[in-house]
Amino acid sequence: QVQLVESGGGLVQAGGSLRISCAASGRIFTVNNMDWYRQAQGEQRELVARITSGGTTNYADSVKGRFTVSRDNAKKTVYLQMNSLKPEDTAVYYCNARILSGLPPQWYDYWGQGTQVTVSS
Repeated sequence: QVQLVESGGGLVQAGGSLRISCAASGRIFTVNNMDWYRQAQGEQRELVARITSGGTTNYADSVKGRFTVSRDNAKKTVYLQMNSLKPEDTAVYYCNARILSGLPPQWYDYWGQGTQVTVSS
């Protein structure tokens, strides 16, 4: 029943910006951490950014100062603002959310379908 739907990916030139979003829907009691991961072709998935329910953020060293993660709790949506994009940022970006759902309520991790971000040199 719970789904995460991503949007906002695309093609951008180096130095440009994109904002991607991920919205949770379904029978949800609450959303805890909301994370962004990325996976480049032929490489392992890596954590890019995290925002807790209290608004604390963490970033991978490779994106610090360039990416900003935020959330809108009313919309159950997490955003990733990506500035000063580099070709090495090219990857499929996935959102992940820790969600309390079901009866009895339990914590589950859900994944979005992924959105492609391509940065040209």
